Amino acid sequence: MKYTAEVIIRAPRAEVIEKLDNTDNLKHWQPGFKKYTLLSGKPGETGAEAMIELKMGGKDMKMKETIIYKNLPEAIHATYETNDVINTQENFFKEIDKETTHWLAVNEFRFNSLLMKLVGFLFPGSFKKQSLSFMTHFKDFVEKGHSLADKT
Repeated sequence: MKYTAEVIIRAPRAEVIEKLDNTDNLKHWQPGFKKYTLLSGKPGETGAEAMIELKMGGKDMKMKETIIYKNLPEAIHATYETNDVINTQENFFKEIDKETTHWLAVNEFRFNSLLMKLVGFLFPGSFKKQSLSFMTHFKDFVEKGHSLADKT
């Protein structure tokens, strides 16, 4: 399953990238964020691997992040793997003007279990909705300083 999601962030691209590229900020915009652990490489650099721990739908979840391409401020691509799902996300950042940034995310999901294949087939919109939710939380963090960490 493949789809795109996008948001317009009312902030300079340099500020958007600075906040996105800092793993200390994950708690502010990723719902259910618990922990980021670097496994290898330098954080956020091509080839780096990390374990991200989240609570989603009342369940604890671990997903392995691998940075597969980084050319900031234009783009950063990564894979996110769990036992049942591999998500490749290609993120592109375009400067609309000096105070506005367009973030386009191209997501491709591959499912490793029959259950997740069924979920992906029956509820494809839920994946895009979740991606857009994460992006909107990031937008609110950048534009308004809203932090999900304050809600825990």
